[in-house]
Amino acid sequence: MSDWNDAEKHVERAHEHFEAGRWEQAEAELRQAILTNPYQAEWHFNLGLTLDAAGRSRDAISAFSEAYALGSEDPQAALLAGVNALRCDDPNLALQWLDKAEKLDPDSASAYVHRIEAFHRLGDHDGAETQFYLGQQINADDPHLYCAMADSLLERDMFDRAIWCLREAARLDPEHPRVEARLAEAYASTGRHERARQLYLRELRRNPGDLDTLLDLGSLLGDMNRPLEASEKFRRVLEIEPDNVDAQFALGDLAERAGNLQQALRQYEVVLRLDPSYPEARRRVAALILNTHTGDDRAVVQRLLRNELRDVEARPFAFAVGDLEHLGLLLVDAGLCEEATGIFKGLCEREPDVAEHRHQLALSLLEGGRVGEGIDSARRAVQMDPRHVKAMHNLALANLRLGHWLRARYWVREGLRFAPDDVPLRRLRVRLRLRFAGDFARFGLRPFVRFARRLRPGR
Repeated sequence: MSDWNDAEKHVERAHEHFEAGRWEQAEAELRQAILTNPYQAEWHFNLGLTLDAAGRSRDAISAFSEAYALGSEDPQAALLAGVNALRCDDPNLALQWLDKAEKLDPDSASAYVHRIEAFHRLGDHDGAETQFYLGQQINADDPHLYCAMADSLLERDMFDRAIWCLREAARLDPEHPRVEARLAEAYASTGRHERARQLYLRELRRNPGDLDTLLDLGSLLGDMNRPLEASEKFRRVLEIEPDNVDAQFALGDLAERAGNLQQALRQYEVVLRLDPSYPEARRRVAALILNTHTGDDRAVVQRLLRNELRDVEARPFAFAVGDLEHLGLLLVDAGLCEEATGIFKGLCEREPDVAEHRHQLALSLLEGGRVGEGIDSARRAVQMDPRHVKAMHNLALANLRLGHWLRARYWVREGLRFAPDDVPLRRLRVRLRLRFAGDFARFGLRPFVRFARRLRPGR
């Protein structure tokens, strides 16, 4: 009996710690109670809530799973296990738990809300829409359904439908978290910047300290070419949270846009001190150093880019195609052509029908001295896109390097046929003309010189 009382006291203390936001102490107390009696579903459930609040989603799934098994298949435990699986970026596991939650509580639309997100994560947007319509049959007035569907629509650039969903969510629950801000994001995506700005301001009037809204509004003001107002929003974020890396990075981006490259470099270096793996910061620093410095700084650039490359190799699909292209081109500029070739080969496998990736691969191969392979890749780019002028320019340069002047002239002519005002190609054309003029002067006039010598008096 004393053990049971001790366990209850641990649970009471855990509740006090939880209310005060002391997650570690709450977890320790709950684990002590569970050690005494591991068959209390409610205690496992509370442990799941504590781990969820602490951001330890993988551990929370285990706790909710135990609560589900012990609690006569509690639908709430299954639902929260699914939610935490989504936070772990495991939509397939999430769907398994959400199916269980829906079967146990068919009158709730909550499982459908999170199923929309799971199908969205899997790239199955038709499946997401199906869950939306099924959820509407359960509860057509649930604003979460409309917000979840809006995320799927925004990813597909279906902005008008996304705006309708978000407006419905705002109508159903005007106090729904950040609904005005999300609606502003949708309007901004359609170019209606002033309308988006007004919505962000409305959201801030309700919640002046919302960091996400301040950051989004700052980004919008930057796009509206209002840098002073944008800077004020980012600095407001730093007043609330001095170590906010998103605000620090945004200030660097504003400085770079304004041409204050040294200030931008200092700002990005602050970001890297706060978070060495912050997305894009290493590439921004490397690009600025390459554009403004020479000599010994190349070693710094190569170190930054190699660190970025390690992150890419660890999780390649976490990086957008544009980010990978940027990294590959920076690697070429930094003299790391072999590493750049690996990036561009990966892009060719990821998107095999994109001619630009073949062109970029050709560039890295040519810069790395692998001229034959580079020519093959550039030709492949032209086959895929017969109007790819940059690939033709590279083919002309590569043939010049090999001394194949006639082939180089052919590719210059082809490029100028599609882009008659292309400055690099016109320079190459002048260079080739001078070359042919020189050859003619050296070799074409020899017979006339010999003939003239024979006609000289005295011979």
